[in-house]
Amino acid sequence: MTAPSLPTASRAATAARMTSRLDAFVGEVREVVGRGLPPELTAYLAGERLRPHLGAADLLTEEQRQGDPETYRQHLLHAERDGSFSVVALVWLPGQRTCVHDHVSWCVTGVHEGEESERRYRLVPDGPSARLVPTEDVVNPLGAVCGFAPPGDIHRVRNAGTSTAISIHVYGADIGRLGSSIRRVYDVQADEL
Repeated sequence: MTAPSLPTASRAATAARMTSRLDAFVGEVREVVGRGLPPELTAYLAGERLRPHLGAADLLTEEQRQGDPETYRQHLLHAERDGSFSVVALVWLPGQRTCVHDHVSWCVTGVHEGEESERRYRLVPDGPSARLVPTEDVVNPLGAVCGFAPPGDIHRVRNAGTSTAISIHVYGADIGRLGSSIRRVYDVQADEL
């Protein structure tokens, strides 16, 4: 399954849909990003700001909680005008998953509803080429937060549950402008996660 493109919402429309809680969270991320710290530390601090908002009923609008029966759905919630970060809600119906991929920038993800299963990989040299080796399988329940920065951020995410899962992602790039948070897709055979 490939990653869907983001909705083509204007910045004004995106801002109009922000709840007051989401607006407050964006301000907290803006303050963290404005410090100009290394990517790993920025991701960690943004994750600390995200954690208290997860599971709050007033974080997302009803529209931002809607899934798509064909593939997981991305709702662009905010893109900072200077391109320094964006906030996205991913909505996963049961069984939906990403491809194996890495990212264009540092990222923080937090489970807002349900739970997500994740398989992490490491790229290892194999003669003149390289191959992916699974390193860890993780189940991220409601409230779980993780952050990472390239390189070494290769993974696949799946909703293995029977109900909708929603996660909030903060990327250190303008995903609205780029169209995706995915830098590279990896071909992995017989990977069932």
